[in-house]
Amino acid sequence: MQAMVLERPRTPLKLVERPDPQPAYGEVRVRVSACGVCRTDLHVVDGELPKPKLPIIPGHEIVGRVDLVGAGVDGLAAGMRVGIPWLGRTCGHCEYCSEGHENLCNTPLFTGYTRDGGFATHTVADARFVFPLPDNGDDVATAPLLCAGLIGWRSLKIAGEGKRIGLYGFGAAAHIIAQVALWQGREVFAFTKPGDKAAQGFARRLGAKWAGSSEEEPPDDLDCAIIYAPVGALVPLALGAVRKGGRVVCAGIHMSDIPAFPYRLLWEERELRSVANLTRKDGDEFLHIVAKAAVVTETVRYPLAHANEALSDLRMGRLNGAAVVLPGL
Repeated sequence: MQAMVLERPRTPLKLVERPDPQPAYGEVRVRVSACGVCRTDLHVVDGELPKPKLPIIPGHEIVGRVDLVGAGVDGLAAGMRVGIPWLGRTCGHCEYCSEGHENLCNTPLFTGYTRDGGFATHTVADARFVFPLPDNGDDVATAPLLCAGLIGWRSLKIAGEGKRIGLYGFGAAAHIIAQVALWQGREVFAFTKPGDKAAQGFARRLGAKWAGSSEEEPPDDLDCAIIYAPVGALVPLALGAVRKGGRVVCAGIHMSDIPAFPYRLLWEERELRSVANLTRKDGDEFLHIVAKAAVVTETVRYPLAHANEALSDLRMGRLNGAAVVLPGL
């Protein structure tokens, strides 16, 4: 197999050849056809997440075909089209798993962070955390759904049912969730970096009622807001934009420090929440909704050997939509 490997944080990935991985008990091997590039991959590569498995193959928005099935696997067979998400394994018995909150498991494994991911021609996954996918789907279009979409969906659920929703950072997750929110009958307000006219125009083309700078006040008070950009300074801005009793959700796994802000921004029963990972139930719900909402992902394709370029374009904000690495290119 070929893979792009991170040997040390804050260094470029290296293209290497390795023996084909072999699935252990309860695992499947997947021939990767497409792997989305997520901001969490940047956090791993840039050393912002602690204690990654090193060396590590990043990538956790994986679509491919099962090509080898380990012992003890039920429900998956060679040739099946599948998706592999960020949550790679949980213990199943800690207090959180027992209470149905496996996303908060005390001893989880994460794809592309603490177990090898999808910037490769092949990867191995715990079969229990693999999503079967329709056989005739578009692999490139589907890949961003496996994290940007799933975390976006969980953040949308936590945000609540408010009519007017603000999305801060209009990238891979926001452009997917904007479509779901519009399908639900909500009004979408898109917030971008100051001067990012391309992202603002992109949001309007998708149906946003308003698009502007994160430093601007929206024309209407928001019922809720989701912050996808990993920028702590957006928290007080979003709190200032939501109505009394409104909710702000921080959707990223990593964020820069939140600056001090006056209590009046939180007063009047406004709420600040975070999102941690996803559950398999979230995945089942969202993948069922995608077809109903007719979600279309905007993607930019990169050959596997150009994964560093994809990461750089994401880091520098040169993308509208989502980057996808293709081992076959």
